[in-house]
Amino acid sequence: MLGSGILKGLAVTAKNFAGSYHDPARLVTVQYPEEPTILPENYRNFPFLVTENATDPMGTMRCVACQICEKECPPQCIYIEKSKDKKPDANGKPQLYPAVFDIDTAVCMSCQICVEVCPFDAIKMDHVFELAATDRFTGLLLNREQLAKPNAYFHAIRPLEANEVDTRLAAERQAAEEKAQAAAAAKAAAPAKPVAGVANRGAPAAREPAAAKPAPATPASPPPPPEEPRRPPSAEGGPAP
Repeated sequence: MLGSGILKGLAVTAKNFAGSYHDPARLVTVQYPEEPTILPENYRNFPFLVTENATDPMGTMRCVACQICEKECPPQCIYIEKSKDKKPDANGKPQLYPAVFDIDTAVCMSCQICVEVCPFDAIKMDHVFELAATDRFTGLLLNREQLAKPNAYFHAIRPLEANEVDTRLAAERQAAEEKAQAAAAAKAAAPAKPVAGVANRGAPAAREPAAAKPAPATPASPPPPPEEPRRPPSAEGGPAP
C-alpha cells in the first residue's frame, strides 16, 4: 500500500515518545549534576597512580620511576624525577620511587599509551571528567599527591581489569617467593666449603707425610784401560816363518 512505510515510521516515533515518559530504558535525560551519569568501564579521561592502600599512598605506590611513560607520552605532558634513595614497597622489596610525578591535564590527550607501556600496572585511566580551574597552568597541573589513588578505587571504576591485574600480580609474587625459598633451601643443603688457610679448630691438624730421603748416589766405576795393539812376530825380530 502506498504510504505504508510512512505510517510505520510514525508508529515507531509515537511509541518512543510515549515510552520516554514512563519506560526507564527510554529515559535518556539525566538530571545532571544532581544525578551522576553511570560511565562504562572502558571510559577513560586522565591517568592516575595506583597505590596499594589509602592509609599510606606515598609508601605503597606501585610506580618505581622507570620513566617509560614519560618517554612514550606523545604530547610530553608527564614529568618524573627519580628519588635518590630506595624504600620498601608493598611487598617489602627496596625500590626507587618518584620524588616528583606531574601530569599536565591541559596537554594530556587521554591516549592511554602510558597505561599500555607501564610494566608495573602503576598508572591507569580515571573516570573523573569534572576538572575545571581558573588557571590553566597551575590549576590543571596535577602532582603525585593528587594523582595517587588506592587500589580499592581502581576496583570500583574498573572491576574486571582490576581483578585481572591483581590475579596476575599475586601469581608473580607467589612465584618469586617460591623461587626465593627454593634458593634458600638449596643453599642450606649444600655442604660448606672449607676456607683456604683456615684450619678447623675442633679437629687436630693433620701431619704432612715426611718427604722420602733420596738414595745415596753410587760412584761410577772408572772405564777399563784401552788394550794395546798386538805386534806381529816379524816386527819383534823373531825368525821368519
